[in-house]
Amino acid sequence: MFIQTEPTPNPASLKFIPGRPVLASGSSTFTSVEQATHSPLAQRLFAITGVDGVFLGGDFITVTKAEARDWQVMKPMILGAIMEHYTSGQPVVLDDSASIAANTVTAEDSDVVAQIKELIDTRVRPVVARDGGDITYHDFKDGVVYLVMRGSCSGCPSSTATLKHGIENMLRHYIPEVQAVEAVS
Repeated sequence: MFIQTEPTPNPASLKFIPGRPVLASGSSTFTSVEQATHSPLAQRLFAITGVDGVFLGGDFITVTKAEARDWQVMKPMILGAIMEHYTSGQPVVLDDSASIAANTVTAEDSDVVAQIKELIDTRVRPVVARDGGDITYHDFKDGVVYLVMRGSCSGCPSSTATLKHGIENMLRHYIPEVQAVEAVS
């Protein structure tokens, strides 16, 4: 099994691409071993000293390390843990219900919210996924779009620039009702 590794804009996160599906749909974020109880893969990664976060996407895994840890020491252990997991035959997650679904448009959504979700899904998420993260719609109130940033996007030094100069400008261009974009935890 060959696992590709790619840097992300966040120096505390690395993207691992196992060449196999990770999640069938949506994404999952774990910031502690306690949160990872339904993911054997995330539990295995949290067993490595210095792992602070695990993000599971469709075809990649983003691991975030503690600031004091070194990637040169951690990377071989993470690669080994991912390989061990896939050769064990265990599922990545035991219960898919904890996965965050994509920005699904519902019948209750206004036309503006439907447009926001569509633009995020088609123009933002694919780009952000290349950097090992994900961005999902949270809310739209008083002209402000609230987004949740996960994976390498969470805590990334360039995330504010991505939100303000990239996503906000694009949404404002296509949807006049949008005045600003903010991140929520």
